Amino acid sequence: MEIVKENGPITGEQIAESLHLTRATLRPDLAILTMSGFLDARPRVGYFYTGKTSEQTENINNLIVRDYYSSPVVANDTTSVYDAIVTMFTMDVGTIFIVDANEFLAGVVSRKDMLRASIGKQELSSLPVTIIMTRMPNITYCYLDDKLVDVGKKLIDREIDSLPVVQEEIDGLKVIGRVTKTNITKALVDLSNEQI
Repeated sequence: MEIVKENGPITGEQIAESLHLTRATLRPDLAILTMSGFLDARPRVGYFYTGKTSEQTENINNLIVRDYYSSPVVANDTTSVYDAIVTMFTMDVGTIFIVDANEFLAGVVSRKDMLRASIGKQELSSLPVTIIMTRMPNITYCYLDDKLVDVGKKLIDREIDSLPVVQEEIDGLKVIGRVTKTNITKALVDLSNEQI
């Protein structure tokens, strides 16, 4: 923020160069600062400081998952890829969380996974979703008391649309909700409306 304050407007490449980082490394941080309202970005111009105060930072840091998560969309691990695609488009979501027979988180399937599977010549109604899903322990998840800004950073870092909100149990993780980019946008809009 100090670099942008002193040199703005300044491009992301220039900021990365001054910090001896790659643009890709810096991108998630710039996205969070922009989403939080500390920086603004204009195409072909660059980033500039908005003058936002630390009180607003504290308000953003106080937002937690519990106040903004939504209902998860889940499917059983015996579901076919075809049925998972139907569920995804019927429920209008970008991610489905796959649960095992005990209803513990077993995997995640995204639109990209569905597209990849449908390009091949497999029979989607007989192909189990477990073949194309990302499996535990490679799944990023969050808890009800996590900070929303931390979840936002995970979404940006991993370039995914949503995270399952889980509750730890003795034998696994129960999916109790989801946090999406839309949930985070709603939180920021609500915060902005409170400050008007």
